Amino acid sequence: MMLFKLSLKNIQKSIKDYAIYFFTLILGVAVFYVFNAIESQTVLLNVTSNTKNIIKLMTNILSGVSVFVSFVLGFLIIYASRFLVKRRNKEFGVYLTLGMGKRKVSMILFFETILIGIISLAVGLLLGTVLSQFMSLLVANMFEADMTNYAFTFSKSAMFKTFLYFGIMYVLVMIFNTRLVSKCKLIDLLHSGKKSEKVRMKNPVLCTLVFAVSCGILGYAYWQVTGGVYRLSSEKDIFIPIILGVIGTFLVFWSLSGLMLRIIMSIKGLYYKKLNSFTLRQISSKINTMVFSMTVICLMLFFTICILSSALSIKNFMNDNLRELAPADIQFEYAIDPEQENHTVEELLKRKSLNVDEVFKEKISFDTYMFDDITFQTTLGSAYDEAQNNYSFLEYTAREEFMKLSDYNRLAELYGMPEYVLEEDEYIVIADFDSSVEMRNSALKNGETIRIGDVEYRPKFKKCKKGILQLSGNHVNAGYFVIPDNAKTDGHNARNYLVANYNAGNEEEKIKIEAGISELMENTWNNDRISYNTMLDIKESSIGLGAMVTFIGLYLGIIFLISGAAILALKELSESTDNRERYCVLRKIGTDEKVINRALFKQIGIFFMVPLILAGIHSVFGIKFCNSILETFGKDEMLKSVGMTSVFLIAIYGGYFLITYFCSKEIIKERK
Repeated sequence: MMLFKLSLKNIQKSIKDYAIYFFTLILGVAVFYVFNAIESQTVLLNVTSNTKNIIKLMTNILSGVSVFVSFVLGFLIIYASRFLVKRRNKEFGVYLTLGMGKRKVSMILFFETILIGIISLAVGLLLGTVLSQFMSLLVANMFEADMTNYAFTFSKSAMFKTFLYFGIMYVLVMIFNTRLVSKCKLIDLLHSGKKSEKVRMKNPVLCTLVFAVSCGILGYAYWQVTGGVYRLSSEKDIFIPIILGVIGTFLVFWSLSGLMLRIIMSIKGLYYKKLNSFTLRQISSKINTMVFSMTVICLMLFFTICILSSALSIKNFMNDNLRELAPADIQFEYAIDPEQENHTVEELLKRKSLNVDEVFKEKISFDTYMFDDITFQTTLGSAYDEAQNNYSFLEYTAREEFMKLSDYNRLAELYGMPEYVLEEDEYIVIADFDSSVEMRNSALKNGETIRIGDVEYRPKFKKCKKGILQLSGNHVNAGYFVIPDNAKTDGHNARNYLVANYNAGNEEEKIKIEAGISELMENTWNNDRISYNTMLDIKESSIGLGAMVTFIGLYLGIIFLISGAAILALKELSESTDNRERYCVLRKIGTDEKVINRALFKQIGIFFMVPLILAGIHSVFGIKFCNSILETFGKDEMLKSVGMTSVFLIAIYGGYFLITYFCSKEIIKERK
């Protein structure tokens, strides 16, 4: 009972000085609960069956991500416990001096861990329950769900999962603390406050050499994911620049811990100004002893910036793409077999008892054409070598697709695209996939011609015109050719398309019509040469993918950001505790309190900024790589997403910085 009371008093004392530790635990529990409670929160939402399946898939993926998140939080909790135990070495030394055995000291830590666990779980679950209600609103907004039947809910499954995962974490902390205390020596505990981490002056020549090597490694990794990205022959090759990035980051921090002090020391006017010498040595000491930790934190921040920027941009892309890339209700595509009797989609549907004229309005039917001797390679002409060098994985022997001008203009009118006029020997390329547009523009700029029959056609424009052929949720139109109506296309019919809007007055009627078409296609159709796509399907799939990526990105981004900031904060608070006597000495020699606080602010600010700056540099190239991956969604919204990510980063990371400063200021304050 005495040990329990002692543990309770210790926690009460620690809350003031180490509020960040408790805040991080509570925040971790709340975030863990919120993202695992989504399934329970969305059960009452009125959505379609397809959307329910998408939400179920999303929650299953989030459950899998939670396993990884639990490892990250577990590492964070153990890491934080190490600092808390270190801070109290002198206290434990006093206990041992008074005759208390190491077993009882371990029991004190055991009770403290249990109490901390109960407090953090209780407060975290309470906070998570409140936040999860707002998460429900976000989910409903993303899926455009009806919240008529929505009610306040508490997820028992999420609570159980939170108890299980965090319970395991706390058990590991208990084992770690017990092992740590058992290895302690009394003399080390009593004199821990007088021991300091030595600032080892590394060889400046070696540091300079290592720094140059690290810059070279990072430069090569940056080139691989930007200028050399398309030279990566397979998805496995992406691990090469990742590994190089990790090694380069580690070497930067290793060399920086020696270079920074040497460089500033050589600038006498700066080094001896006010408390700069004291501040710099403090920073160098921390970086020198935290090379691995700073590397991990930097990479966490890098992944946070890239993950959040990409996730938020995909969500924005999806919403914008729906209006631009799915402008009609339905589109059928029929691959014509030249050896069989040709049909149109409309004829095939009528044979299956679908009254096309009654179900559809504003419908258009047209054919596209392909020629055996006109391939992607032949249309690129002299631009082929450069394209093949940069995009070696593309299929250049694929036949190009052609459309008559009158058919294109009818489609353009329905889709809301520009209409064109052609001379008898001109063609236009319609595309919106950025990589393909870049290659085709090179060919068009060179004036590459194509021959159909006896006629040679030249490009009307020096660039591709933006547009689509098939309904989609992404920018995937690699390009098709629009040619004059009098072009000889006999015997080259490749596909027949039917594009239409439903003859419906509201969304419910559209859903009913689409359900009937879906049943017809699934149950009565045996020909796999016909396919169809609808705006509603694209909408649900796009919203579902956008929601999944957004939630997973937010989940991982928040956890990485909290973990990185918390590790830095705990390290700084621990250092402030260890260096309290140094600040007392500064006061004794007449240093003004404002100067001390300013030096502390600079010290913490630089300590937080160093990994963030390098992570920001990594992110410039990381986001460029993400752009190349996400080009099918478009790129216009990426800048906006980076801005939102920056606000997010400043709020959380900056918040940890300010809390750390004020807590450290309280720790080093002169006791009266």
